[in-house]
Parts: sequence; C-alpha cells; structure tokens
Amino acid sequence: MTYPPPRYRGSTGETSATYRPADTAPELRHASGGGAHYLATGASTNGQFGLYRWDMGATPSGPAPHFHRSISESFFVLSGTIRIYDGRSWIDCGPGDFVHVPEGGVHGFRNESGEPASMLLHFAPGAPREGYFEGIHRVAEMSEEERTEFFLTHDTYWV
Repeated sequence: MTYPPPRYRGSTGETSATYRPADTAPELRHASGGGAHYLATGASTNGQFGLYRWDMGATPSGPAPHFHRSISESFFVLSGTIRIYDGRSWIDCGPGDFVHVPEGGVHGFRNESGEPASMLLHFAPGAPREGYFEGIHRVAEMSEEERTEFFLTHDTYWV
C-alpha cells in the first residue's frame, strides 16, 4: 500500500481547516429523541469520506441488516450500548468499540438498551448520505415503487 497521488499541488499550504464546536445543534432531529450531526459530508471533503455523529434516543431504533455496493461504513461507539450486526451475529458494542464494514458487507445497527446512545458513522467514499438520513422517516408513507427507488438511489440493499 502506498500513498495516493497528491491532490494538493501548492508549495506553501493553505488555510482551509473547518471547525465545528461541540455544542453545535444537530442538522437533523429524530422523533425518537436522537439526531444526526453532519460533521463532514462528502460535499465538504471533496467526496473522500462522510463523517456523522448519530445520536439515538432510548426508544429502540435502527436499520435491519443491509449492504451497500459503493461505500464502506464504519461505526465508533461514543456512549451507551449499540447492537451492531456484522453479517454473522449481533454484537453489543460500547464506548470505544469500532466496527468496519467494507463495500458489500452485510450489517445493521440498533439501540435496544432503553438508554440513549451515540456513535460516529464514517462512509467512504463520501456519498451524499444526508438525503437518506432526511428521507428515511418517510419510507412508510411511500408507495412500493417510491420505496424501491429511494433505497436504490441511496445504495441500500436489504437482506
């Protein structure tokens, strides 16, 4: 494995860092009491990755097993207990636990603890996951065709 080709060709560097204070409100709030913080979107990282803080309320929630064809997904638990499906079994993950799922890997996650939980979600490359996050709560209202198109658009295949 080697470093990729340079993307920045300048000689002096540039002032381009972004800062997000910890107390910034989430971009998306869930009815279950959680929310999503868009820490670094694919648009803001030139498509390299997406990083989100996913806060889950105490109400059980989370997607069933599925896979993505074009993106990998990684999970880093910040607080609480989150059950993550690794394609074989559900694992109770706590603060500091990390799970990486390559493209095509079957996975899912749920908060079934009865307590709030929080994790970082990392996607590579940086697909536009915001549309998925913002639309998933409307899936029950969609027709079968709309639901199929929504999941295909967002590279989500249920098993």
